[in-house]
Amino acid sequence: MSTSAPATRQQPTTPAQVEEERSLGELITSAQKDFSQLVKQEVALLKSELRVSVKLGGVSIALFAAAGFVALLAVILLSFFFVYLVHLTGLDLVWSYAVVVLVYLLVAAILGFVGYRKVRKVRPPERAIAQAQETKETLLRRG
Repeated sequence: MSTSAPATRQQPTTPAQVEEERSLGELITSAQKDFSQLVKQEVALLKSELRVSVKLGGVSIALFAAAGFVALLAVILLSFFFVYLVHLTGLDLVWSYAVVVLVYLLVAAILGFVGYRKVRKVRPPERAIAQAQETKETLLRRG
């Protein structure tokens, strides 16, 4: 009877040998975990970038709103300036207000008329509509 040592499996020592020893299932599982981790990290990065962008966008909107409000106040004060400027010509204060209001209404009417004429010049996108109709007909013929 010979006493031979039982066959023992030699432990892998190099990374290449470790990779060879891993089964296909283990490799797929590892790849899935890595891919899942990568997706989670990408989503986290996207969230953090969006958070910064939304903050900056919110601040920008607030600043534009504040600028619009200050401009509105300036228009109101400019209106008072025009009223008192007309009043300096000798016209009563009430009539000065009426003149400024009528001038504003005239400006609004002119702007509205010009806008109306521009809107009437707008035409539908005829080439895009024709292309959509052609695509629709092509798909209906194939179906």
